[in-house]
Amino acid sequence: MTNEAADNTTTLPTQLGEPISYRGITITPIFPSRDTVAEYISYAAAAGRGFTATEVDESGSVGEVRVKNPTGSRVLLYDGEEIAGAKQDRIINVAVMVEAGDTTTIPVSCIESGRWYRESAAFRPTGRTPSPQVRRSKTLNLAAAPLERGRAQSAVWDAVSLKQREHGFTSGTSKHGDLIEHERPRLEEFVNAFPLQPGQCGMMLGMNGRIVTMDVVSRPDVYADLHRPLLTGYMLDALAHVDGTAAAPEAAEEFLGALASATRTPGPSAGLGTDLRINGAEVVGSGLELDGELIQLTAFRTDGDSPQDERPTTRIARPTRRGWGH
Repeated sequence: MTNEAADNTTTLPTQLGEPISYRGITITPIFPSRDTVAEYISYAAAAGRGFTATEVDESGSVGEVRVKNPTGSRVLLYDGEEIAGAKQDRIINVAVMVEAGDTTTIPVSCIESGRWYRESAAFRPTGRTPSPQVRRSKTLNLAAAPLERGRAQSAVWDAVSLKQREHGFTSGTSKHGDLIEHERPRLEEFVNAFPLQPGQCGMMLGMNGRIVTMDVVSRPDVYADLHRPLLTGYMLDALAHVDGTAAAPEAAEEFLGALASATRTPGPSAGLGTDLRINGAEVVGSGLELDGELIQLTAFRTDGDSPQDERPTTRIARPTRRGWGH
């Protein structure tokens, strides 16, 4: 990954793989086109090496949790990644790169509104992420102030409730993870249709003839730990569109074009690096940049409802046919 200093844009050197469609749902894999410089590991990998996430204190705080990284590696906490346990399940609000040896607090949102009692001393990785519709709602509401605790909470609860109603499901504690586990047998059919490919570092979700979501990280080894969790969330949205119109091959390039036309706003991050907010006429998203490298990027189609209360100042580099930013 490189930083194009001449026009002050951050590039994401990737190339698209061949789209795979199954019953009207399309996944377009994404691959890096050059080696990354930044070294870091995933939360799932770090959890097995002593990395912990806990409530900030005995009382707890809905909008933040404390993370401790005793490993010798930097750890990427992925934007929208779900953590379970403690006093209630949460999702991570923004991408956070936690330095080796650091202890810090990070912003989160609750996705289990009916529980506020301690289930475990610490959180645990879940092997799932919420549906893109829930993650998109969070991103839209964090556009102007991504680190503000509680800013997206009401919107996330509303999105979780809506998703449960769409599936005709109720949970005793309004826990988004309960819906995913309820739908697990159907989800697995579709998750298994899109296996991880060697060297893959991201993917796009297509349904109803267009791309609706994209997730990318700079390191394929880290993405490997995120592939099934992200796919699980993707397929929760996709179940309503099974056997519909598959996304055309050119849909991925069109989505990248809309992303390249969007503006981005850099700002403080919750850990190392620079937080990015992406705002366009057709897309909204978030990312993390570190030492000139774009480490993580998530984008959603907006249908024109992207927040307009903050006007970003710089632009993402336009993709070429071979890859984004070449």
